Amino acid sequence: MPHTLMMAHAIPRVLGMLRRGFTTVRDVAGGDYGIKRAIETGLVDGPRLFVSGRALSQTGGHGDHRHITNDQLPCACTSALDIMGRIADGVEGVRYAVREELRKGADHIKLLVSGGVGSPHDKLEHTQYSLEEIRIAVEEAAARGTYVAAHSYTANSTIRAVQSGVRTIEHGNFVNEEAAKLMAEKGAFMVPTLICYWESFENSDTYGLPSHIKAKLREVTLAGTRMLEICRDAGVKMGFGTDLMGEMIVAQSKEFRLRAQVLPPMDILKSATAVNAAILGQSGKLGCIAPGAYADLLVVNGNPLDNLQLLEDEGKELLAIMKDGRFFKNQLH
Repeated sequence: MPHTLMMAHAIPRVLGMLRRGFTTVRDVAGGDYGIKRAIETGLVDGPRLFVSGRALSQTGGHGDHRHITNDQLPCACTSALDIMGRIADGVEGVRYAVREELRKGADHIKLLVSGGVGSPHDKLEHTQYSLEEIRIAVEEAAARGTYVAAHSYTANSTIRAVQSGVRTIEHGNFVNEEAAKLMAEKGAFMVPTLICYWESFENSDTYGLPSHIKAKLREVTLAGTRMLEICRDAGVKMGFGTDLMGEMIVAQSKEFRLRAQVLPPMDILKSATAVNAAILGQSGKLGCIAPGAYADLLVVNGNPLDNLQLLEDEGKELLAIMKDGRFFKNQLH
């Protein structure tokens, strides 16, 4: 699929995010300077974006989607999977890849430090990247005033990443009390993404997912709720994420409902506003209503503290959506 066609698919998806009330979105693999700039200049309606460019994967890691018989790295010019990730091995290879993504306009860096659901060659419990490789990514990101986010599922991979200076853990379904305690001590953020597993598992036949991915989805779905409890009890700051891709993005706001099984509504709303702003280094500008902040406002037809499902249904109960002082939607008249 050429990039031009990918962009055509992306335009209605970012527009849908804004219609659901998401005025700012952090993308952690695939989003680049081009789509970000298109929104900033008004060519495309969507949330302001903070992007990572291509995530970094070791050979044979979560971002290596080559067939077992393919010895050549694929071209990112036509493959969505390879636009989302790049292979980088060794300290100098990782250093170069980090610098290159930052040069191309990345706001932060994404590392894949454990096995994943959607990759064919690894297991969820596999650790990926050496400590030296993780540390050099953190060092290079810090030199440019930014941070590293890490795809990580297990307690072991999470501990290794946080000890090496990683700022945010994406997913984290299998963290234990030890890993959560370390995250709280280091001030690292957990970004749970429960809806992607639930939505994928519930619609696995519709999406044509292979059996090995279905098995992984079942495992991580069951672990997700327990992870929320562990992080809550340890005092880990939790952001709001979804990890939804493609047509599944319509389920974005269902993440609120899943978290409500464990967490109070106010904590969930804070995760999507103030905590996410802190992750981005935008406290006081985003995720709050205060002098000097961006004028991003939602007017809800009811009290979401009493009913979080008011934030679902494709923004139907959002009477007004303001981004940067301008109404995107206004039904207050």
